[in-house]
Amino acid sequence: MIPAGAAGQSWQRVGTDARSGVSGLALEGPSADGTGVDALIVHDNKAPGQRRLSRVTHRDRGPDEVAPLTWSGAEPQDLEAIEAIPGMAGEYLALAARGIVYRVRVDGDTAAVVDYTPLPGVAPGDDDESLALVSRDGRLAALWASRGDGPGHPAVLYAASLTFAPWGQPEFGAVSRRPYRAPYPVGEGTRHISDLSVTDSGRILASSAAGAGDDGPFDSAVSDIGRVTVSPAGAVRVTLAQSPTLLGTFHGYKVEAVECVPGTDRALLGTDDENHGGSVRSLPYCGR
Repeated sequence: MIPAGAAGQSWQRVGTDARSGVSGLALEGPSADGTGVDALIVHDNKAPGQRRLSRVTHRDRGPDEVAPLTWSGAEPQDLEAIEAIPGMAGEYLALAARGIVYRVRVDGDTAAVVDYTPLPGVAPGDDDESLALVSRDGRLAALWASRGDGPGHPAVLYAASLTFAPWGQPEFGAVSRRPYRAPYPVGEGTRHISDLSVTDSGRILASSAAGAGDDGPFDSAVSDIGRVTVSPAGAVRVTLAQSPTLLGTFHGYKVEAVECVPGTDRALLGTDDENHGGSVRSLPYCGR
């Protein structure tokens, strides 16, 4: 286990209020000056005209730089996750909590909606906070999860193949479902999965989080929870670990974004600390 929350100075602030936390994060690529990485972050704002998307340039030694992006098209409520679409430069899927996924194309400082559709298999009461996309041998798969709520309500992890219609709409294959309980935190109000990411080798990383209201205190963790494979025919198989491996805990922070940087062992983590804003840091969780 890699000690985490004690070194608060390792977090780089990217927001200072409830409208600027990090609900989800997607890597764009190296920063223009070569000193860090550019990533897109979504905000869970709900009112018309509020910011939905920003770009952050993250550097391990700071300072991070944040710039708002213009959202063009159907305006979502409560964005909770975003993922780059493998093999489609500048294109992303963004997920709203009600299970609506938006395909967007980012050009400079504008994100334009190409199309949107509901996720398949969403159950009444689901609150979806996580999304990960996997590419293997030209086949795509999507993983997402309802977050769960405390000891009596585990998260449900969903998986399906992913293709796109000629007009751009995401289309999903047969859906599998598996319940999941986080090893930490474990109390009332725990969101067992607040985000997902998949390593180059197919390991599934999940963040989990808990908080006592908009002012905290907050607690969260990142765990290695299993593996995903995609067959040459496009069949998606998820195997959850009997005992998830706890990689790090983050006292005082509510991690809601996890993103592996391809080709490295680094994971970018983002927090949505409600009235306290949000922060980003990186840790070596994506090796093996």
